[in-house]
Amino acid sequence: MSLAPRAADLPDPGLAAFGQDPWWVILLKAVFIFVILVLLTLFNIWFERRVVARMQHRVGPNVHGPFGLLQSLADGVKLALKEDIIPKSADKVVFLLAPVIAVVPAFVTWAVIPLGPEVNFFGHTTPLQLTDMPVAVLFMLAIASIGIYGIVLGGWSSGSTYSLLGGLRSSAQMISYEVAMGLALVAVFLYAGSMSTSEIVAAQDRLWFGLILLPSFVIYVISMVGETNRAPFDLPEAEGELVGGFHTEYSSLKFALFFLAEYINLATVSAIATTLFLGGWAAPWGIENVWEGANSGYWPLLWFFGKVFCFIFLFVWLRGSLPRMRYDQFMALGWKVLIPVSLAWIVAVATIRVISLEGNINRTYLVAAIAVLLVLTVALMFVGEKDRAEGEAGGASATGSSEEPHDAFAGGFPVPPMPAGGAVRGAAAPLTFATGRTTVTAAAEESHE
Repeated sequence: MSLAPRAADLPDPGLAAFGQDPWWVILLKAVFIFVILVLLTLFNIWFERRVVARMQHRVGPNVHGPFGLLQSLADGVKLALKEDIIPKSADKVVFLLAPVIAVVPAFVTWAVIPLGPEVNFFGHTTPLQLTDMPVAVLFMLAIASIGIYGIVLGGWSSGSTYSLLGGLRSSAQMISYEVAMGLALVAVFLYAGSMSTSEIVAAQDRLWFGLILLPSFVIYVISMVGETNRAPFDLPEAEGELVGGFHTEYSSLKFALFFLAEYINLATVSAIATTLFLGGWAAPWGIENVWEGANSGYWPLLWFFGKVFCFIFLFVWLRGSLPRMRYDQFMALGWKVLIPVSLAWIVAVATIRVISLEGNINRTYLVAAIAVLLVLTVALMFVGEKDRAEGEAGGASATGSSEEPHDAFAGGFPVPPMPAGGAVRGAAAPLTFATGRTTVTAAAEESHE
């Protein structure tokens, strides 16, 4: 007895291999994915600490276990044994549910990611994929969007202003970059002719979409870094501005769940990029010509996770190399650069596909013309930003040279004006209240003595 509809009832005949598994195979697949993600998280934490340590000429974790591999497990045990604190002003129900809402979608997304071809799984032939559907990529985007609620609710339910600001900044950031991420995937749908993950992998048997659709690949890579709140886009966790971001008030296992969600999302976006742009579980180009069994059996797991680790190394490399961006620059990059370029690229890809199917125009000239238009579009964006910055700088210098007093409230912002003589140095003036009480600063007390 199966838990899914029959293959004959599926709207896409390419998905006939799914929906035929008995319940115990589905259960074992789900457990297999869960164990892989937990072990992958433990390894990724150790890997990140070791790589960043090498980049900073340090040793990194090397005590617990061989090469320090058990350090992440020790940290997890430490988090579990720490005191669990719930703030008095927190909404306890939402405060407890928020980490769960953040971590569950990270696991669920892997249900439609193909890890390999059909294999002999305990005597039963089945694909190395939990399930698939005609709109699997849209399913992944929808599930990933649910994780935003966990972050927002975690910041709101803490009863802390800083946590709330961190949650709001994170939600604005993730929503903004999900738009660019979704637009980057439209070109993949146009070329693959399907939204099924297994069929998208099959459509890359000759050439990976990361090469054919290079602008979409670049936009997706930038968007996935912003989507996962990783450096240099880890603005919700800006320690100098917001103490610790949306999870400031969390401790013990609840904080560990947020930590787990971040690293699983790190692997999830890497797996999606591997599936949609780097051929999924297929062996790199040339290996299949030398070794006929490279894409059969359980060997494709090696190629799949090898590509995933390349993306994870990219995440770690960015964290160890780049400083954190300013928030307005980060949001401007998403809304003013990535999204317009994505829209222009989608129009170009759709035009190329239509002309390719009809065959009326030479594709070489068409691709060259579209490339020139894209370069001009990007150049005009940066030129506009530069001209505006120079105009603002010129206006500021002209205002500074003028003898007219500066009105701090001219722009409508509630910023009090600076003192006439500039910034005050030394101790602040004493504060006198209506009742006659006076608050004297420490410097004033010393001068009085």
